[in-house]
Amino acid sequence: MGFSVLIPARLASTRLPRKPLADIAGLPMVVRVAQRAALSRASRVVVAADDAAIVDACRAHGVEALLTRVDHASGSDRLAEACEQLSWTGDMPVVNVQGDEPLIEPALIDACAQLLAERGDCVMSTVAHPIADVADFANPNVVKVVLDAAGRALYFSRAPIPWWRDGNAGGSLTALPSPAPLRHVGIYGYRAGFLRRFPQLSAAPLETIESLEQLRVLWHGERIAVHVSTQHPGAGVDTPEDLERVRALLG
Repeated sequence: MGFSVLIPARLASTRLPRKPLADIAGLPMVVRVAQRAALSRASRVVVAADDAAIVDACRAHGVEALLTRVDHASGSDRLAEACEQLSWTGDMPVVNVQGDEPLIEPALIDACAQLLAERGDCVMSTVAHPIADVADFANPNVVKVVLDAAGRALYFSRAPIPWWRDGNAGGSLTALPSPAPLRHVGIYGYRAGFLRRFPQLSAAPLETIESLEQLRVLWHGERIAVHVSTQHPGAGVDTPEDLERVRALLG
């Protein structure tokens, strides 16, 4: 199974300025992410950056990086440009690892790539894990996914899905349905040809409502295979508080 990893990295961040370059135990965060990705079975790991400072930081630590346009609306658009620069086409598997996941499990990257290789009916793959906490189920910042019988995504939502009628009998959720609902983990496998085509697809109304880009894929009739992991992924970094927690773990 041959695949490559692309890591989008954007310097501007409202909650954590210059996030990709944030120091974690002596290394920029994006370098930490790339090093974790390199522990997977990927044949190549490339950072797709929007600023020369990120490219320079990566190259200073032996990480391959390229410069993309600063005006991309999404990480997928940035990765599509990177695929064009790298001349990646066709069914070549590309795994998108977010640049703020310094604790990403290499085995999760491998699983995402392997699933895409096995599922010729799908243009993308992703990961989910069971939700064990009612608060997470109700939290709109925790994205949920429901699957069909073949393990493909039916829908993604910030709402608690599937909606458990009996669990809400008193007007508020007090317990989780069985089987457990699934939390979506933001790692994606793409076929390179589809990734290059994705920015040309019109935005979906559902995507706009939910603020979930992956709904564009389903709205246009394409399929996303979902690997269900028994383990929770490592903590991502969105805020200064998240950064301090990761620093404590890796310091």
